[in-house]
Amino acid sequence: MGIKTARAFGGLMPFTTMGTKHFVFGRTMEDLDADYEYKIEQFLYLRPQLSVLTSKNTTFSLSYCRNLMASFYLASFCMMLLIKFSVTFASGNVVSNKLEKTCIDGVTIALSFGLYLNSCPEAEAIIFSWVESAVSQDPRMAASLLRLHFHDCFVNGCDASVLLDDTPSFSGEKTAGPNLNSLRGFEVIDNIKADLEYACPQTVSCADILSIAARDSVVLSGGLGWQVQMGRKDSLTASKTAANNNIPGPNSNVATLVTNFQNLGLSLQDMVTLSGAHTIGKARCATFSSRLNNNNAGVSNSEMNLDFLQSLQQLCSANNNTTLANLDDMTPSTFDNHYYVNLLSGKGLLVSDQVLATGDDDNTREIVQNYVDDPSMFLEDFKNSMLKMGSLPPPTGTNGEIRVNCRVIN
Repeated sequence: MGIKTARAFGGLMPFTTMGTKHFVFGRTMEDLDADYEYKIEQFLYLRPQLSVLTSKNTTFSLSYCRNLMASFYLASFCMMLLIKFSVTFASGNVVSNKLEKTCIDGVTIALSFGLYLNSCPEAEAIIFSWVESAVSQDPRMAASLLRLHFHDCFVNGCDASVLLDDTPSFSGEKTAGPNLNSLRGFEVIDNIKADLEYACPQTVSCADILSIAARDSVVLSGGLGWQVQMGRKDSLTASKTAANNNIPGPNSNVATLVTNFQNLGLSLQDMVTLSGAHTIGKARCATFSSRLNNNNAGVSNSEMNLDFLQSLQQLCSANNNTTLANLDDMTPSTFDNHYYVNLLSGKGLLVSDQVLATGDDDNTREIVQNYVDDPSMFLEDFKNSMLKMGSLPPPTGTNGEIRVNCRVIN
């Protein structure tokens, strides 16, 4: 039973553990047993090497957590600590919960790891529960939630501006060219926000929800997890113009892609790495029609796999631009390096994909080849580039808030 239906079993019951006060929904022991067994496995995704959890760095082990579990939210608390400690896998040192300052283009923003451990300890568990439910019902939703985070961060930083509906004072970003009839997952974010407002009102920002949901979407698709930095604020406005100008188009060449990313402080390496998000998800025929009629920007159909080209022409032959094709033809729902394997085989769906391997930039092709040769390198680099992108700040001097409803300012 999920968090959404747990409320039917009674009111909030306080309890104290490890010096921190928490609240749980009243539930039967059978429900709790099933929940903690399932959720503990789901949340050990950062690196499933349980021996590290009992190493000299920390004695907070899985068995200890299980002995403590008397409720779903206590399980969530334990899992959040496991996630916090799991960041030591790479460094061998316990990471403190201090603020981490990120400086991009002269703007310093303060984000922190584990920000909600005290103020809303169940936050990440609530988000994961909704994302897991959405992806189980529609595997494509993983890519959609990941894309929401991308399209948010590329417009005036990661501030949840993409979630705002139109108002009399501004046109929202949902109707911008790259987003109209394309972005999905808004209802999932609405559901997450409603549960978070019930559990801990005006504590978790919509922007942080997008970032955490993107991470969970990668994990649920088979990719590596990472500890998300938190502390973003939600914007008070949106910019349809910036969305039209800043988000790379599907027919972009390498030079255009590099410019789009560098304008945000992201490198060519970040661009090739983050393009790997196209290892999951789908695209409409309208977005790759130029691949079918040899009207490409820097890519000729002689560099396109003939069988792949014919399959796309057949798929899109009904002149229905809303027909969907897999961005990764090999493993469309699995987060892996096959996106790059496809590029070397001439099976990149979008022009902006294929140019990374067959365009006029040897640097991008070298990175593609590296990711084909070493899948783990891609997964690790993707994690790091996502952290970098997720730290993109709003413009200097702009104010933010924590919205009660992600679609409207307070």
